[in-house]
Amino acid sequence: MSLAPADRRRPAGGKRPADGDGKRPADGAGREGGGPRKGGRRRALRWSAIVLAVLITGTAGAGYLYYEHLNHNIKKDPLNIGDEKYRAAESKANAAGQKPLNILLIGSDARDSAENQKLGGAKDTFNSAPRADVQMLLHVSADRSNMSVVSMPRDTLTDIPKCTDPDTGKTYAAETDVITNDSLGRGGPGCTVATWEKLTGIHIDHFMMVDFAGVVSMADAIGGVPVCVDANIYSHTSSGKGSGLKLRKGTTSVKGKQALQWLRTRYGFEDDTDIARTKAQHQYMNSMVRQLRENATLSSPTKLRGLAETATKAITVDNGLGTVAKLYDLSKELRKVPTERITMTTMPWEYSTTYSGRVVPRPTDAAKLFRLVREDIALDGKDKKKTTTASASASATTSTDPAAADDKIAVQVENGTRTDTTAAVRGRATEVAELLVGKGFKEAVADSSTAPSLATTAVRYPSADLEGDARRVAKALGIPASAVKKSTDVSGVTLVVGADWSTGTKYKAPAQDDTTPTSADALNGSDTTACMHVDPNYVW
Repeated sequence: MSLAPADRRRPAGGKRPADGDGKRPADGAGREGGGPRKGGRRRALRWSAIVLAVLITGTAGAGYLYYEHLNHNIKKDPLNIGDEKYRAAESKANAAGQKPLNILLIGSDARDSAENQKLGGAKDTFNSAPRADVQMLLHVSADRSNMSVVSMPRDTLTDIPKCTDPDTGKTYAAETDVITNDSLGRGGPGCTVATWEKLTGIHIDHFMMVDFAGVVSMADAIGGVPVCVDANIYSHTSSGKGSGLKLRKGTTSVKGKQALQWLRTRYGFEDDTDIARTKAQHQYMNSMVRQLRENATLSSPTKLRGLAETATKAITVDNGLGTVAKLYDLSKELRKVPTERITMTTMPWEYSTTYSGRVVPRPTDAAKLFRLVREDIALDGKDKKKTTTASASASATTSTDPAAADDKIAVQVENGTRTDTTAAVRGRATEVAELLVGKGFKEAVADSSTAPSLATTAVRYPSADLEGDARRVAKALGIPASAVKKSTDVSGVTLVVGADWSTGTKYKAPAQDDTTPTSADALNGSDTTACMHVDPNYVW
């Protein structure tokens, strides 16, 4: 696996099939360096594994030239190279004017250098397209009181939007039902960002990427990370599968190549799936957070300088994080979050019915998890109680797009009242369309076909120039503004009547459930008891 970027020289050569360990090569050359700025503080170096890349500013007394050197170590790529119509709206500020931060962490399996090839595998994979084998969305709340991490399994099938390679200008056509880690080879990390935004509707502010060699060098720089297994493990099969990880039962401090093996292990943990590998990655990252916050040895100027060199050479970031100063500013924000308010989760998933061994987002639970992140709701359930109701938030949220007159707004009404146990309510779209006509929306019409089931009624619109119209329709029916969403699946303002409004003429918004789905498998950052279960077939 790996936790983030690679040098991005784009190789010629095509895709190759994924193997059990997700081995896939990369491309990559670095981008230009940014303008330097003088020092930061040593204490910045005690932050977290997740943001190891930002721990580069504590080299006291290095001076302007040294910081310029570090700046030029950093490789940069555009933030989002996807189709403009799939861009998610920027996060809204809270009452204090603060905005949440969303950072996509990418682990590239690049095999574009001798070192990466040695760590990554087979000779025939050298310099082929890289894959984003680790993808974690890091969400920092607007008030900096909590942090949530959402991992997406590398075997997830999703839709990848059209992406344009910033180096070559090559355009990759949109694809449906493809494995998510293919996104990195379609123009770079900016395509992985675009894929996440299309799926989740979450605006991503930055990305950080690291490759095999980067994981090894950074693990060495911090002196190792404690991890735990409940039995002796050797991840190896007679056919050559497995990461090669070999550990004794209990807790071991891993670093270097062994740390990479831990992060890449699939065969040997639990049921030998990518889901189990994600859990192991969460354990590693939580442990690294604690290690960096507690490790006093990082106060050594020599160790700090080495860590600064390692981190800046290992990462690729978007232009918004492309200097030591910008990374230091980010580190200050991240350090505000207490360890006990960090929550690691996995996107709720279920097995695909069409592609063996692949997974897809679990419809209700995944959508709920993404909504919690979009709405900046803490996944640990420790947020202060909200004082606004759904209807109050509807009036509080405004749009810059003015609505047309009610009788000029074209509305299509769809019937999404079907549930897992009941059929759609016959004629429901027609009933609600007639209700709208009675309220002055003369161009409201019913769609006679049955829409996909929808638990909660929603109003959708395809482009910004129809947002005001969509919000006007919602307000007229008492539907909260949070249910008004931009969607490329509709061609005009579309009201989808959900299972929560199967009868009656007055809509009543259901009570909002803001608890994290149990299927997200949440792990708290301060949990020191986590220990990976070893598949008995891999015990030695």
